[in-house]
Amino acid sequence: MPTNFRLASVNVNGVRAAYRKGMAEWLANSGADVVALQEVRATTEQLTELIDDSWHIEHDAAAAKGRAGVALISRVAPDAVRRGVGGAAAHSDGRWLEADYTIDGEQITVVSVYMHSGEVGTERQEQKWAMLDAMSARLAELAQERDRVAVVGDLNVGHRELDIKNWKGNRKKAGFLLEERAYFDAFFAPAGEKAQTVDGSERAGLGYIDVGRTFAGEVEGPYTWWSNRGQAFDNDTGWRIDYHVVTPALASAVTNYRVDRYPSYDARWSDHAPVVADYRLS
Repeated sequence: MPTNFRLASVNVNGVRAAYRKGMAEWLANSGADVVALQEVRATTEQLTELIDDSWHIEHDAAAAKGRAGVALISRVAPDAVRRGVGGAAAHSDGRWLEADYTIDGEQITVVSVYMHSGEVGTERQEQKWAMLDAMSARLAELAQERDRVAVVGDLNVGHRELDIKNWKGNRKKAGFLLEERAYFDAFFAPAGEKAQTVDGSERAGLGYIDVGRTFAGEVEGPYTWWSNRGQAFDNDTGWRIDYHVVTPALASAVTNYRVDRYPSYDARWSDHAPVVADYRLS
């Protein structure tokens, strides 16, 4: 099938370090039309110095230096760009960046998201709840406003047991809490229907599609993040926390999906692997 739009997403774990370790070569060979970056941890000037001028760069840096930061780099200039999500309490601060693109006469909205990692019983978890609420509201708005929406990035939640290798040991930890996973049940439930979620609550379905799970099927992973501890990468003891969350019209256009897993631990330029999907828009 012909493909006219390739979208990649990756948490770079600091773009300057990623470039020193080999990210530039991956980017040059990616064939991507748009690349969403998370945890950029650099200024816009530093990011622009790294990425060659064949790319258009949009960046939302965090107020705190060396923290968070999301970007969208693209082969075509965006038609419109929006930064942040939610009100003052939930504002993303380098965690939410939207852009509209026209590809071969077709419009698509891409959002780069870096969700808070959270920590049970701390302010970090409160920030995560606030952003999950804001994300839910914005997903509903986007689905009403336009047909082709791709919300991609490091969402820092494993939705199902298939998404974490050692899920039993993480049931009470941020990233696999029932209450976090319930948001994802709602994201992927049919639009407008009441969804019974994993934490026992009832939520309104938003109708989005999890491209990674849909394309891979009912298998473990494929994982997108591995701890630097022990032999996690070599043993493929990972988490699938990087997503393509898309509207049904866009999901029907997927022709391929893959995780660009590194060939070896030493070849990694981030602790996350890029997630790449091809779409046939026209």
